[in-house]
Amino acid sequence: MKTLALLALFALLAGFAVSSALADSQARIVVPSHDIARGVTIGDSDLEYQSVDAGQLASGVVTSMNQLDGMETRRVLRAGQAVRADDVRKPILVSKGQTITMIFAAPGLTLTATGRAMSEGGMGETVTVLNPVSYRQITGVVTGAGEVRAGDVTSVVTPSQTASIQP
Repeated sequence: MKTLALLALFALLAGFAVSSALADSQARIVVPSHDIARGVTIGDSDLEYQSVDAGQLASGVVTSMNQLDGMETRRVLRAGQAVRADDVRKPILVSKGQTITMIFAAPGLTLTATGRAMSEGGMGETVTVLNPVSYRQITGVVTGAGEVRAGDVTSVVTPSQTASIQP
């Protein structure tokens, strides 16, 4: 009987030790060192690390400053409050309604045309562009401020036309 009681006591103590070890577990998150307004590009000096209980860590909370460097805020970020990945985005380089340069490229040939952006996007994001002459909508990848790479010429020019414009 004494052995059973000691085993029960040991199990109780062991369980308590495990749960207290879990409670002491800490996670490191990124928080603003000061309030950051909406639309501001974030730099390393705007951020700091803070320790929180790992059990209370919400999904989507940023844990590395590298994830936020150069990103733009979607909303006001308060000093000391956790930053979620949804709170930031790549800086907007193409705005909806903006006249932009579309670039079509093929080996040895580059064509440019103007178009009107139908959506907004940052570097590397896909946007829709309206060709004002043909009224065709083209998707392309933002490559710079007011600039979209719209794919290769073969998607716009037929193979027989491509052969006739080769050097």
